[in-house]
Amino acid sequence: MMQMNEKTAPGSDAAEVNVAGILDEIGPELAREMLYRMMLTRAFEEKALELYSLGQVHGTMHLSIGQEATAAGANFALTNNDYLINTHRGHGHMLCWGSDVDRMMAEFLGREAGFCRGRGGSMHIADVERNNLGANGIVGGGLPISVGVGLSIKFRRTDQVCLTIFGDGAANEGAFHEALNMASIWDLPIIYLCENNQYAMSMSVKRAFNIERISRRACAYGIVGVTVDGNDPLAVYQAVSEAKARAQAGDGPTLIESLTYRWKGHSKSDREAYRTREEVKEWQGRDPIPLFAGVLGLPPAEIDALQARASARIEEAVTFAKNSPEPELSSIMEGVYA
Repeated sequence: MMQMNEKTAPGSDAAEVNVAGILDEIGPELAREMLYRMMLTRAFEEKALELYSLGQVHGTMHLSIGQEATAAGANFALTNNDYLINTHRGHGHMLCWGSDVDRMMAEFLGREAGFCRGRGGSMHIADVERNNLGANGIVGGGLPISVGVGLSIKFRRTDQVCLTIFGDGAANEGAFHEALNMASIWDLPIIYLCENNQYAMSMSVKRAFNIERISRRACAYGIVGVTVDGNDPLAVYQAVSEAKARAQAGDGPTLIESLTYRWKGHSKSDREAYRTREEVKEWQGRDPIPLFAGVLGLPPAEIDALQARASARIEEAVTFAKNSPEPELSSIMEGVYA
């Protein structure tokens, strides 16, 4: 008879979400801030889409509209003493991590005041001062880096953890298997968060995987694997909190699969011929922002006020960014070499 590793969860579905318990734990003020950060993310990306359409953004961008709950739930479960390794679709995670909106917009518009002095753009924003080690344009590129971060934490014997985010497409990269295997055998304090937004570019998860849940791959490495509703920030918060507790107890990494959906294309060059409008509308009916506002029981006037505050904050960030200078051509080689 096959025996399960004692660290492996029985199955791959998370426990029932303790809504009342989580709301009592975080308190009403933090819960409203979580909702606000989701709104801020939506407002940032809608403005990003507008600026791109006006030709004010160079390169491409990858929007996470519809996925805001995963970013809020995951990042609010951690502190800035922990570490974040992000993906190319990472605006929401940065905003929910607490990174400065002005510097983020400046980076997005390629200005000197940005986090990476305008060199990183949308796909490579980092906020190292807050332990945000940056996004990565390479699919699965953050997974091997997480092993180094986790090993560093273990050597230094701190209570930190490393949240490593990647998409469903990255779960089929060799780096995924190598990183999880090494993190498992060394019991590293890493939380692997797979944002399953149903498509890797144009490839449906139904065609790319022969298993129902990506989280079941955790069994192969003797670690806990859970699947959660990625449009419910409290479900994500609970799963990440439990994973952090396991990591701090020395029980190694956790693989969390967050089921969500991106409303927009993979990037601005995506014609979205691989999915129907009906499918998109169905998922838009599960918009995480009004759903969470409903859970909090906020009156319409307060919801409108939070939304207005988020929109105003983004307009302030755009003004800051546009008033910031572009990098000097003479400084183009700065930061290329150590």
